[in-house]
Amino acid sequence: MSIRIPRSVALGAATVLAAGSISMIGSVAAYADSPSPTIGTLAVNPATGADDELMSVVSSGSCPGGTNLQTLVFGQGFPVDGYGVSLNQAQSVFPPDAQGRLTVPLNDTMRSFAQKNGFTTLSGKYEFHLRCRAKIGTTYFGDFVGAIWFTSPTAYTSTDPNAPAATATTTALTVTPNGSATVGSDVTLSATVSPAASGTVQFLDGTTAIGSPVAVTSGQASLTSNALTEGAHSLSAVFTSTDAAFLGSTSAATSYTISPKGAAATTTALAVSPAGSAAKGTPVQLSATVTAGAEGTVDFKDNGTVIGSQAVSGGTAQLSTSSLAEGDHSFTAAFTPADPAKFAASASAAVAFTVTPVVTPPPSGSTPPAPVSETITTTVAPGALVISVAGSNVTLPPLTLNSTSTLFSTTGPIQTVTVTDTRAGAPGWSVSGQVAQFSSGANAINAQNLGWAPNLVSKGDSLKVTLGGQVNPANAVEANDTGVLGLKSARTLATATGLGTAKFGADLTLLAPTSTLAGTYQGVLTLTAI
Repeated sequence: MSIRIPRSVALGAATVLAAGSISMIGSVAAYADSPSPTIGTLAVNPATGADDELMSVVSSGSCPGGTNLQTLVFGQGFPVDGYGVSLNQAQSVFPPDAQGRLTVPLNDTMRSFAQKNGFTTLSGKYEFHLRCRAKIGTTYFGDFVGAIWFTSPTAYTSTDPNAPAATATTTALTVTPNGSATVGSDVTLSATVSPAASGTVQFLDGTTAIGSPVAVTSGQASLTSNALTEGAHSLSAVFTSTDAAFLGSTSAATSYTISPKGAAATTTALAVSPAGSAAKGTPVQLSATVTAGAEGTVDFKDNGTVIGSQAVSGGTAQLSTSSLAEGDHSFTAAFTPADPAKFAASASAAVAFTVTPVVTPPPSGSTPPAPVSETITTTVAPGALVISVAGSNVTLPPLTLNSTSTLFSTTGPIQTVTVTDTRAGAPGWSVSGQVAQFSSGANAINAQNLGWAPNLVSKGDSLKVTLGGQVNPANAVEANDTGVLGLKSARTLATATGLGTAKFGADLTLLAPTSTLAGTYQGVLTLTAI
């Protein structure tokens, strides 16, 4: 099937300026050196969207100082030192969530911000900085930094379309001493990040930061503190990647108790019988062993929920249960002293356990009935292969003379191409493109002079996509040249196997000889899916 972009608009209007009026069009985005250090990452919500949508930014942590917040955007069309897209407001207006993250809405759309800065076409990368700052002046405490990419003038994504997919990480937290400590004693929090990636770890007590972010070295980060207050705590570790190839991650929360100063430290160990697993309904015994002489109670927990409490007698406490549900369980034992001033609380390590279904054997000597059958009928619809484009108009900037005055050139993206395949059997598909001669009245630009570099905007998880290779334009050949270079011949945009939807783009390059006469030249790009 083919889509032929109608009217004289397919590659828009590439204009050659009349002699004596050639000017340079476009500029490279520039960023000023930031006066504020990067202290974490920034996510955009929604992660993909349009230029007329409102969005928010979400930090990877809380501000280490300052009283106020402000969001700035950097990129092509905006000032090199950034443009404010949220007000300079008090940090108290944006309370952190349970992971210490801040959510700040932008006060308008990207389309509106562009118009306010005198341009209308959003293109490429735009970087956001959520800046922790003083209310007035230029005292800054650090920036959370993130970016979006406009893959067409009206659509953006939070993923660099030219970068490989980021690898997920996991973060595990261990606390020493295990379970509890006394007021004023050292507590060491150690995080393990896997796979090992560059970045920092912020240790948290609930939503409150413990110290400053710690650099990760060979997958490890640790911090020792004696500032935890008496009582119960929920400790966690948040990894923020500084390598675009890896994602951040957060550890599971670890319950911890700080006992009064002078209380003797205790240890609690847990054993489960039978070990490892048991059938549903089988009695399972949990046995806790506590430091000799310590009096108090033990709370037995299943996945963090208390399933029973027993007094410690002779250094042990036991609980038996036969009501565990089928599936995976994680048991812990938490000791609470009867006299907190004398003994400290402690908790065991987790013990994994699985409850399996009950298998009932048939009665001895019984004869099973003859099997019965049912015929199950269903239908697989033939499905369809559909191709569409985001818009039928592509306007390239005016052709400009190169530095050696040997040819004209211009560049720009095509409209996003969407291919959806629901066909039974998943036969796979291929999309190719071919352009006709550019014309302006009786004048022409050879179609060989157009090339492209395909790119992937997005795809479904079940699709395996291979992009077509870069097609270089001919070197500004004359209109009457009969060669077959560039997009004068059909060239592959992408191929795929599997079912689902994929979206593609391509960056165009158009050259023209210096003999090209002034005018508005138009050509038709035909995209075919088979």
